[in-house]
Amino acid sequence: MGRINTRSGICPAPDFRVGWASLAALSLLPVTAQAQGTAQPRLEDLIPDSAVANPEAWASQTANPTAVAQESSALDAEAPLAEMPEITLPWPDEIQLAVPEPLSPEPEAQMAAEAFEPFSRVRRGLEERLSSELLLVFPRDEAEFPMRKKFVNRFESLSNIETLADDDDNLAQIAARAREDETLLNDLLRVYGYYDGQVMRSVTGGDEDKTDKKPHVRFDIIPGEQFKFGVITLGDLLEAPDAEQLRKAFEIWPGDPVLADKIVEENFDLDTALGETGYPFAKIGEPDLLIDHDREQGDLTLPVTHGGKYRFGAIVSKAPKFLSSRHLQKIARFDPGDTYKRSDEMDLRRAIVATGLVSSVTITPRATRPPTATEPGTVDMDIELTKAPLRTISGALGYGTGEGFRAEASWEHRNFFPPEGALRVRGVIGTREQLAGVTVRRNNFNGRDRILTLDAYVNNLKRDAYDARTAAVTGTYEQVSTLLFQKPFTWSVGFEILGTNEKSPNSSDQRLTYFIGALPLGVGIDTSDNLLDPRKGFRVNARVSPEISVQGGNKSRYLRAQIDASGYFPVGEKVVIAGRTRVGTIMGAPVDDIALSRRLYAGGGGSVRGYSYQGVSPRNAENDPIGGRSLVEFSLEARVKTGFFDGALSVVPFIDAGAVSRASMPGFHDLQFGAGIGVRYNTGFGPIRVDVATPINRRPGDPPVAVYVGLGQAF
Repeated sequence: MGRINTRSGICPAPDFRVGWASLAALSLLPVTAQAQGTAQPRLEDLIPDSAVANPEAWASQTANPTAVAQESSALDAEAPLAEMPEITLPWPDEIQLAVPEPLSPEPEAQMAAEAFEPFSRVRRGLEERLSSELLLVFPRDEAEFPMRKKFVNRFESLSNIETLADDDDNLAQIAARAREDETLLNDLLRVYGYYDGQVMRSVTGGDEDKTDKKPHVRFDIIPGEQFKFGVITLGDLLEAPDAEQLRKAFEIWPGDPVLADKIVEENFDLDTALGETGYPFAKIGEPDLLIDHDREQGDLTLPVTHGGKYRFGAIVSKAPKFLSSRHLQKIARFDPGDTYKRSDEMDLRRAIVATGLVSSVTITPRATRPPTATEPGTVDMDIELTKAPLRTISGALGYGTGEGFRAEASWEHRNFFPPEGALRVRGVIGTREQLAGVTVRRNNFNGRDRILTLDAYVNNLKRDAYDARTAAVTGTYEQVSTLLFQKPFTWSVGFEILGTNEKSPNSSDQRLTYFIGALPLGVGIDTSDNLLDPRKGFRVNARVSPEISVQGGNKSRYLRAQIDASGYFPVGEKVVIAGRTRVGTIMGAPVDDIALSRRLYAGGGGSVRGYSYQGVSPRNAENDPIGGRSLVEFSLEARVKTGFFDGALSVVPFIDAGAVSRASMPGFHDLQFGAGIGVRYNTGFGPIRVDVATPINRRPGDPPVAVYVGLGQAF
């Protein structure tokens, strides 16, 4: 996170275990001084000064020894003694004894000592018991440590005692982990701004000869005062043109608690604000926090260099023949002259990668005009591309109970018509389908996520509802939503020209040939929060297709219309109620003048679950579905998250209903119901869906159980 420096102002508590030798040495000092105070004077100090100056004169003044002896014998015991010469003894100003360095304790002895070492306890503290072996004790007044709950949760997830716990742990192992957890607790106190906090550790139990054989660890925590931010220095940020807005983005102010996590969060927020406000060359260095224990404050220095404000200029492709600058500008969600935004730059990078034509992209902002005091500068975007393999050959084999054998193969060149003009050739050989087709698709045609598609194919398709041999040419120009750029509004326009020869599969009716032309149009509104796994919002899609059909000499004109609507309603954190409805109609022609393949059907995984594809429909005498001119569908499901697989698994009970009528107005008298349960596994990309359903009012020919597998929610 940066550096944390401290100024002197608090001294650590002494370690009494290693201080006894020093105290013992100091206790000897009075004894040593007393011994020096009673030492005997030297002989030279007793010789009078006059004897030293003139020995002979001093000797001549000496009394007769006999007289002295006589006088001495006549001494009066009560007489006072003669004055003694002055004796002086200088007292040393300072005595310094060398204190020996303490020896490193033996690990085994230290562990044993810690097991029974007494510590002061937090009187009448709040206890947080994390396990039978681990107890945290805090001051009873929660106002002294309001971060207690977060503190405990964070410690519990990191504690060595908790994460490494084992039934076979011995006293030495527990004591070693307790020392590591003590360090962790002190670090966490500082994370929450308690730089004068104290942690006291005690380890008890673990005696095989006593009842309490399991070691127990207790930590008494005294947080002390929470430090506040003092001086906050942010480099040259306040000199930027948007200084006020940028300063508000860094939401740390003098007087706020010193929270390490807050520094990291606000560093990120400031970096984001700089990137989104027009500062492509801004730099933020490592934060430096200076802790002053005397003031109980932390002074924060964050070296910020704003680098100047800029607007977007031109996009410059380094591979113009592969993806031109003009085409890349169409992909971008910004125009020249717009204020630079880092998110727009990142979005352009992702959009280029999403084309499938490149394996890597490097975008480098390059200043072409420096900013002035009143105007932002201009920055061009240099784009370097690494080409990806452009050709793909793919194949698939499959077998289904209702579909039989199926083999599919395709060849694709994703940039056959630069830029982004793909050519795809495909073929299908199967029990119920044979197809050959060619597709030309131009992605990002005249705009981001706008796709132009031309498709020509011939196929022979056998379904439960019809047996059709078709040749068709279709075209579509559409704006679509993608996982990268989900749009609130989408649209599509197109055309279809086809000839089809078809009949009901099990009937003796002769085959009929239809020539059909159609102009399908579609619009969509999407306010949901996720394309594959929505939790809130709604979606509405409408599609109309005026069509003309010629069969023999009979010409029919009719309008196909369909509306789909779905809504998503969260109920708490783990439940989403989702509902869907679909209404469709064909107006303008009787049902018998409409080809079987152009009629409306219901049933299947995206329709009424519990029934086969196109299984909900009016039926003929052979019990084959024959479709109708109107349909109505309803679905309701509850998407319930579970705690399994870290919350990735959800359970989804559901009920569906639908009906198809030969009339042009939808009816409810022939509703078919299906119900079941599904599971969703969230892969991070989107949920994998598995649904198992059964028809409630089952008819002859309906399967008893149907299973559906797909990516994303059912709707």
